[in-house]
Amino acid sequence: MPTTTEIEHKLRESLAPSHLEVLDESAAHKGHVGARPGGGSHFRVIIRSDAFKNLNKVQQHQAVYKVLQAELHGNNGAIHALALDTGA
Repeated sequence: MPTTTEIEHKLRESLAPSHLEVLDESAAHKGHVGARPGGGSHFRVIIRSDAFKNLNKVQQHQAVYKVLQAELHGNNGAIHALALDTGA
């Protein structure tokens, strides 16, 4: 199961953000499809990075998805939902 710390670490290493917030919003989705007891299924990421310069919003999101590919597409412990705010 991914954690906010693991997600934050990967994003910091790959995108060197000037601002990063990783919020586990799983509790707000209790009982919904994909929600797991104990969290780790629904995340919100607020990120600002120079790596996003000259990229449109879709490309910025794709850059984040690429970094978190294993967490998004893994079988056990995969992120079910990811909300992104890249400032675009």
